[in-house]
Amino acid sequence: MMIKLNEQEIEIKMKNIDASWSLNGTSISRNFQCENFVEAFSFMSAVALMAERMNHHPDWSNVYNKVNIQLSTHDVDGLSNNDFNLAQEIDSIFKKYS
Repeated sequence: MMIKLNEQEIEIKMKNIDASWSLNGTSISRNFQCENFVEAFSFMSAVALMAERMNHHPDWSNVYNKVNIQLSTHDVDGLSNNDFNLAQEIDSIFKKYS
């Protein structure tokens, strides 16, 4: 069962992910810039596979070498541990593309 995090819990979790993530009300988001479109698409493919394994899927967009990712847990109408776990995985994946 997923539990919605409170403000204090979110504040603590924000310290465990890359400082490039920003808190936007009921979601966290980060903009990524890759070298080119192929790198961006490869990054998105790796994130997609991880998200599917975690059964937690991002809201995202891509324009050429830029990927914008937003995470929230729709089932709790806010942020859960799943969002921060996926953010950490995304940070780890991005290190291979930056």
